[in-house]
Amino acid sequence: MKTGKFVQGLVCLGLMVCVGCGTTMDAKSEKAGEQSKHMLNKKIMKVADCNYLLYLPADYSKGDKKWPLILFLHGAGERGRNLEELKKQGLPKMIAQGKSFDFVIVSPQCPMDLWWPEQTDILITLLDEIEAKYRVDTDRVYLTGLSMGGFGTWTLAEKYPNRFAAIAPICGGSEQYAAYKLRRVPVWAFHGAKDNTVPLARSQDMVNAIKKIGGDAKLTIYPEAEHDSWTETYNNPELYEWFLSHKISDRTK
Repeated sequence: MKTGKFVQGLVCLGLMVCVGCGTTMDAKSEKAGEQSKHMLNKKIMKVADCNYLLYLPADYSKGDKKWPLILFLHGAGERGRNLEELKKQGLPKMIAQGKSFDFVIVSPQCPMDLWWPEQTDILITLLDEIEAKYRVDTDRVYLTGLSMGGFGTWTLAEKYPNRFAAIAPICGGSEQYAAYKLRRVPVWAFHGAKDNTVPLARSQDMVNAIKKIGGDAKLTIYPEAEHDSWTETYNNPELYEWFLSHKISDRTK
């Protein structure tokens, strides 16, 4: 199969949030030393931009087939405005080196000094944009990320569990109390036993918490790996076979 290609993209997103209802009292009627009841009613416009790399499979232009999609979240070292930075690690690196995939792959870039767990609204809006513009099989949308992107993977899936058929967080973590949100989302986590950047316990605790409530979660530990547990993971064909074995619609059966 011929190698697909990257498309650099910039999507501008407008998010409208309406908060509360009307105000019940004005400032002149306030009484010092007492509490008064109020409600806030304001429209807040949040405009955000998101740089991303888009990979389309080599056969994408042939026919009208819908393709599975992987949303990939990079680590902290690739933040900024230069999309070439994304090609240093993970799936973008593999594609840049000539690896082909039978997935649409979306690789957004987190702005400098921000973190993926803070960007869930932008990420899901980007996913909406891609699904609307390209032939994506929305029943087979998968989420993965490394380090900061591993944390982002846990967080995004917790907030939008019905959008992802399966997730693969690598050397990340989350809070155990949120495990119930992922009780119906298949999880395959990965971590290096000698990771001195993100403790192995962060993945272990989440996987154990999900399994405790009957969820489908497993953890692969690389005994000799330090923080880089993603190179071996993304080079493993079993990961992509595992992704494709899951569909969102399977949860209703």
